[in-house]
Amino acid sequence: MAAGAAAPAHVPVMLAEVMEALRPGPGVHLVDGTYGGGGYARAALAAGARVTGFDRDPRAIAAAREDVVAAGGRLTLVCAPFSTMAARLGPTSADGVALDLGVSSMQLDDPAYGLSFRFDGPLDMRMGADGPTAADVLNTASEADIADILFRLGEERAARRIARAIVAARPLSRTSELADIVRRVVGRRPGQAIDPATRSFQALRIHVNDELGELARGLAAAEQLLVPGGRLAVVSFHSLEDRIVKRFLAERSGRVAHGSRHRPARPARAPAPSFAPPAEPRRPGAAEIARNPRARSAVLRAAVRSAAPAWQQEFRP
Repeated sequence: MAAGAAAPAHVPVMLAEVMEALRPGPGVHLVDGTYGGGGYARAALAAGARVTGFDRDPRAIAAAREDVVAAGGRLTLVCAPFSTMAARLGPTSADGVALDLGVSSMQLDDPAYGLSFRFDGPLDMRMGADGPTAADVLNTASEADIADILFRLGEERAARRIARAIVAARPLSRTSELADIVRRVVGRRPGQAIDPATRSFQALRIHVNDELGELARGLAAAEQLLVPGGRLAVVSFHSLEDRIVKRFLAERSGRVAHGSRHRPARPARAPAPSFAPPAEPRRPGAAEIARNPRARSAVLRAAVRSAAPAWQQEFRP
C-alpha cells in the first residue's frame, strides 16, 4: 500500500465461529497464521490470549505495528509463511491455530499487488516479496504449462485457448493486459455476474504463491505446533483449499481407511490419530454474507488435537 494511504476496512470472516472453535482466553497462546488485517488476533487479544501472528507479506507486518503497541506485549508478529510456524516456535507450543486462507481484501484492493482484474497494476500477484511474478510465469512458461495452470488451479474450461492467446501476446506486464486477453477469448454473456477473468487470475495467484503446497505444509506444521487439546480452525474460500483441509483432518483423525489409484492406502499400522474427529463444517449465515459478500464462499473446518504424536510422514493432498 502506498505510504500515507488509508487502509481499507478489514472484516474478518466468520469471526464469532472461529473464536468459538478456538476458545481464546487468559493463558492461551494462539497462533494466527494469516495475520492480514489482524481481525482474529484482535478478538483473541480482547479475550485475554497471547497471540503470535504470521504473515508472508512484509507490507501487512509493517501496517500492524500499532497493533503490537496496543497489545502491550501480548502480540508478536513474524514475517514468514505459516508453514514455518512449528520450526520457528517449537513443537507443542500453541493452544490454538487460526488460518484464514487465500488473499486478503486489503491485498485485492491495492493495485500494487496486481491481484485484481478490477484495477490496472503490475502483473505481480506475489503475497510476499520474493520469487517469480505472474508476468515472469506468463512470459516464460510454455503454452502447455500455462494451460495446465489455468485448468488445474482455476478450473478454466477455455484454458488452452487462453494460453494460446497469452503466448501470442507476450510479453505481458500489466493486469489489464491479461484481463483483456481472457475476456476477449472467453467472452461475456449478457447479465453474467462473474468476470470471465476471475478463474485465470485465481489460478495464477495460487500458482505464483504455491498456495496449495503452503496449505499442506502449514496443516502439518499446525499438527506439530498444537498441544494436546489444542484447537485448529481453518477458513477456506474455494473447493481446492477446502478439499485439502478436509483430507488432512480425515487422514489425521483416522477416518481415511482405504487409498485410491491416486492416493495409496495407509500402512496397516497407521500412526495413532493426531486429531479428534473434526466438527461439522460451518458456513456463514445470511446476515454476514449481506454485510460482507467476501464471506459467501467461506467454509470453516475445526478440530481438536489429540495426545498422540504428530505424524512423521509428509501429508500429500
